[in-house]
Amino acid sequence: MADEQATAVAEETTEEKYKLSLEVDIKTVGPCRKHVRVKIPRQDIDHFRDKALQEVSDTAAVPGFRSGHVPLKLIERRFKKEIGNQVRQTVLLSSLEQMAEDNKLDPINEPDFDIESLVLPDEGDFEYEFDIEVRPEFELPNYSGLKIKRPVKEITDADVENYLQKFLAQYGVQVVKDGPAEPGDFVTVELEFHHNGELLRRMDDLTVQLKPRLQFPDGELAGFDQLLAGATPGTQRQAKVIISSEAEAIEKRGETVDATITVKKVKQLRVPALNAEFLSRLDLESEEELRDQIENMLSRQVQFEQRQSARRQVLEKITESATWDLPEELVRKQMENALRREILEMQQAGFTTQQIQARENQIRQRSITNTRQALKEHFVLDKIATKENIEATEVDLDQEIQLMAIQRGENPRRVRARLQKSGVIENLAAQIRERKAVDFIVNSAEFEEVPMPATTDDTIEAVALSICGGAPVTEVSEEAEEGEE
Repeated sequence: MADEQATAVAEETTEEKYKLSLEVDIKTVGPCRKHVRVKIPRQDIDHFRDKALQEVSDTAAVPGFRSGHVPLKLIERRFKKEIGNQVRQTVLLSSLEQMAEDNKLDPINEPDFDIESLVLPDEGDFEYEFDIEVRPEFELPNYSGLKIKRPVKEITDADVENYLQKFLAQYGVQVVKDGPAEPGDFVTVELEFHHNGELLRRMDDLTVQLKPRLQFPDGELAGFDQLLAGATPGTQRQAKVIISSEAEAIEKRGETVDATITVKKVKQLRVPALNAEFLSRLDLESEEELRDQIENMLSRQVQFEQRQSARRQVLEKITESATWDLPEELVRKQMENALRREILEMQQAGFTTQQIQARENQIRQRSITNTRQALKEHFVLDKIATKENIEATEVDLDQEIQLMAIQRGENPRRVRARLQKSGVIENLAAQIRERKAVDFIVNSAEFEEVPMPATTDDTIEAVALSICGGAPVTEVSEEAEEGEE
């Protein structure tokens, strides 16, 4: 038995060392895109066919023959389809792996071809071709000793109180108001958007807060709080909105849209009392403990802004020479990943859902330009992380998920399960790796401290729906609204 195992290991080792005599032709057919043609000589195909034939022969059960003693010709005829599929898969995988190693291809995605449509010839060589997206080739710039400005801010009692009110508002209940709308109140409205008389979109039973700016992923209505000040159920107001220059609806970019707003309800927010019952809901014992947690959240937000500021400055400096082009298809595919990474960071830093939604809308309105830049940043940081052996460990993931769970009042296992189910956990790992690469660069930087500007804009009421339609909705946008009485 020991001898048989040793023989099997020896055969496996020999197979791992088998090198195909490939003929490979690689041509650049666009930004970060290669066209690859691979030719596999008959002798390599026969090698894998003979091996597959022998493996089937050793185990095949054929009436009239003892196992392992069936003539190979009979095995080949009887199991032709199974052997052919096995050989095709082995030849393809082996050739793709060797081709990538020998030619130093660094693919972003899987090859663009249908394996099932490929057929191995009974005679002669085998050829196949495909297109593949690859990482751009570039030289890393110098990233040691960069000069960076660091925004600083001291967390005051007033900051804690201000955030506490926003935090409580997330648990508030909207109640119908007996009186006209005032800035800060909530209204349930029907919104209609027309362009040249054509209805673009109707949003019915949309509840929003009266703030100076009503922001959509592809446009913004300025002066919204004053527009609806004094409104009561049945009030109708008109306004104009200019569609963002980077809206998904290309033909509507820069166009002026007519908005009709019909008020259905006027409501105000009833904030929960900060009592023992509410604190127990958060698994806290005292108001002081809640304020301490809020102060910690605000400190993390300062750290978030410092990290973002350092990241922006670092990336501006290390991508100055990144003049290479990127394919538009890749930019579109990665837009959502870039957005999700920033949302994850804001969740970890303790920003409210409304603050995150406002940032999301701002990102979407300049998504194409930002995504193209974010991709270049990703490739540069990925190359730096590879060079410096930087990885996101399971401990890193556990710590980040724990922070997210605390901020959202959830069980860490539930948060992890949701991230895994949605595929976002891969984005989280990539975000950690890139952040560690930025931190690596920042550790050698020279800093100049400057006052920190306002981190969020509380004048914005963000709506997840697009005026022109078509904008995808992220996990943050899908959260249910609070209850209503």
